[in-house]
Amino acid sequence: MSILIRNGYVIDPSQQIKGHRDILIKDRRIEGIYPRGKGPKARMTIDASKCVVVPGFVDMHTHLREPGYEYKETIETGTKAALRGGFTSVCPMPNTDPVNDDISVTEYMIREASRLGYASVYPVGAITKGQRGEELTEMEMLKEAGCVAFSDDGRPVMNSLIMRRALEYSKIFDLPIISHCEDINLSQGGVMNEGYVSTILGLRGIPKVSEEIMVARDIALCKLTGGRLHIAHVSTEDSVRLIREAKRMGLNITAETCPHYFTLTDESLMNYDTNLKVNPPLRTSRDVEAIKEGLADGTIDVIATDHAPHHYDDKNREFDTAAFGISGLETAFALSLRLVDEGVLDMNGLVSKMSINPARILGIQKGTLKPGAQADIIIFDPEREFTVDVERFYSKGKNSPFNGWQLRGVIVKSIVSGEVYEWE
Repeated sequence: MSILIRNGYVIDPSQQIKGHRDILIKDRRIEGIYPRGKGPKARMTIDASKCVVVPGFVDMHTHLREPGYEYKETIETGTKAALRGGFTSVCPMPNTDPVNDDISVTEYMIREASRLGYASVYPVGAITKGQRGEELTEMEMLKEAGCVAFSDDGRPVMNSLIMRRALEYSKIFDLPIISHCEDINLSQGGVMNEGYVSTILGLRGIPKVSEEIMVARDIALCKLTGGRLHIAHVSTEDSVRLIREAKRMGLNITAETCPHYFTLTDESLMNYDTNLKVNPPLRTSRDVEAIKEGLADGTIDVIATDHAPHHYDDKNREFDTAAFGISGLETAFALSLRLVDEGVLDMNGLVSKMSINPARILGIQKGTLKPGAQADIIIFDPEREFTVDVERFYSKGKNSPFNGWQLRGVIVKSIVSGEVYEWE
């Protein structure tokens, strides 16, 4: 089947395209890009007037919870939420039950995604067996099964020798190690950023240095090994500075942050809203500005969601015992679009950080509208406003601190491998 997208404003950083174009899809792939009004006839025509057309976004840090925690999220509900949010490809982290440390789990995820999923799924394998930080997984076998990166996300690899070996293997297999940077001895028992606000609220804090120490360690190990290091969910000013310096040294290091780290501060927690409880925690306004500077100058390569859906009961409890995490797939793009309004990024830069950059880091053929590429395309209205309503989320996770927020930028259509999904 052929599809012509006409009259849209096309942005594709992989080809340096910015302007009105027509796009022809044929047999699930991009057939060609033409000047506005010059596209050939097709069996289906989509009028993208007043809309922006971009490559489908790639979320390289998400949690689909399946297998093991289907009451929080499933591959089916999570990928539908992803597609509604503009993400045509997602990378689920391995902290499932059982942990994705064995090819049987990887194969299950891929099989279920093929059977029930909406967005494409590229699993992230565990660095260590059981995420216990003691023994490396069979990385080569996991790669062959379909894993595109390795991480013990949620559990930092505290043993420096184990992390060294992981980075050495990352060089051999040319897959990134995604590091959850946290010194658990410093952060133990903490539930929010350590500082003035935590003191006022009487909540145990997590110091910034618990992240920064591990960022510094992993950079040192990256320099030693020449491995591929990706720093997850960067949240502090000094983490940004350390990564910037590492890049200036020419180290093979990339980094991501998430919308809540450039949108909210620890002052948001004054009403004890457990939907604001995340790990790493929300930091200070100074850290938020540093994150934005890191995005602007390229220190931070990727905007990911760290989508962490939870059941209502996991959050509806005292702050100290509530689960960490935000359900973020369906709000990430609109929150990130605010960076364009603020002049932190232009639209080209934003699309890069949500499409081609994560695709390149992971080595997957996504995030581009080049002829021959799989037809993963997002069409959005940059001016249309909406009110966040968690009860309308496709995700099972309704744990969003942005419920009721007025945002701008609505995904109108999502196309995955040439299949069109239209949203309200």
